[in-house]
Amino acid sequence: EGTSIHKVLTNVSIDLAEGEITILFGRSGSGKSTLLNLLSGIDLPDSGSISINEIEVTSLSEKARTIFRRENIGFIFQFFNLIPTLTVFENLMLPLELNGKKGKIYETIAMELLEDVGMHNRHDSYPDLLSGGEQQRVAISRALVNDPMIILADEPTGNLDFENGKKVIDLLDKLVRSKNKTLLMATHSREVIGMADRILQVKDGKLIESVAEEVL
Repeated sequence: EGTSIHKVLTNVSIDLAEGEITILFGRSGSGKSTLLNLLSGIDLPDSGSISINEIEVTSLSEKARTIFRRENIGFIFQFFNLIPTLTVFENLMLPLELNGKKGKIYETIAMELLEDVGMHNRHDSYPDLLSGGEQQRVAISRALVNDPMIILADEPTGNLDFENGKKVIDLLDKLVRSKNKTLLMATHSREVIGMADRILQVKDGKLIESVAEEVL
């Protein structure tokens, strides 16, 4: 009664290649976050399907989607989403433990990732003692700790000043490429264009392949 349906995305088709960095541009509210939520199985599309590595995510039960997401997808958020009551090291260990990965070998993986982002000396610190840039570096490590197939980043520099944002982008670029990960980053920040293998724009519910000049 009195409900109207607002279509955010219509007839969208996207193929992501292994090891590719794809930048998703669009204004606030254009549907970037919705697309990330659909790809991760957090939300389900009204029609169509989503397959990742030949697994049709849309046909899985909610529990199976949660497990799939936990094992195969790493997330990086605008507001870091670190758990304030856990130390930096514990924030990295939690996703491992949720996947039943416990023991010295996984503790070593977590510490090596913290070393990769220059945060191993702060492993005992709590998130509220870290700067925004430091928290995002920890969040990048956490996204990679389960060795996921895909990393989804939603405005990862949106809460950082220009200098820290640039450092985070450079670090993400280096780490993602060295580990041959597939990255889809939603952003409206033009500074990230240099790291993109592909640029997609969300406009009027459609996904348009673009070149750098079209978004500069």
